[in-house]
Amino acid sequence: MKPETLSFFEKVYEVAKQIPSGRVTSYGAIAKYLGATRSARMVGYAMNGSTGKDVPAHRVVNRLGLLTGKFHFEGSSHMQQLLESEGIRVKDSQVQDFEKVFWDPSKEL
Repeated sequence: MKPETLSFFEKVYEVAKQIPSGRVTSYGAIAKYLGATRSARMVGYAMNGSTGKDVPAHRVVNRLGLLTGKFHFEGSSHMQQLLESEGIRVKDSQVQDFEKVFWDPSKEL
């Protein structure tokens, strides 16, 4: 599919698939990269609907590093377990050393 024919959700999924293991990004960073700066919530909706699409939704957190999407995974700790399995430290549902593990698609893609 040509990029201009992709839906917004599909574009979100394409960006999310580029997030390296052991790194996280934010809903807002993806929205900004896609030229939809005020659409962080729509990115969140896309992540909620990404089940079965081979999208690493666990690597997308809010702008403070909080695991706000954790309730959309099987069990409320599954998102944290996935992140920790990639070496990301999480405490009280918040990514630790957020600045060090943050991946900015605007700078990386």
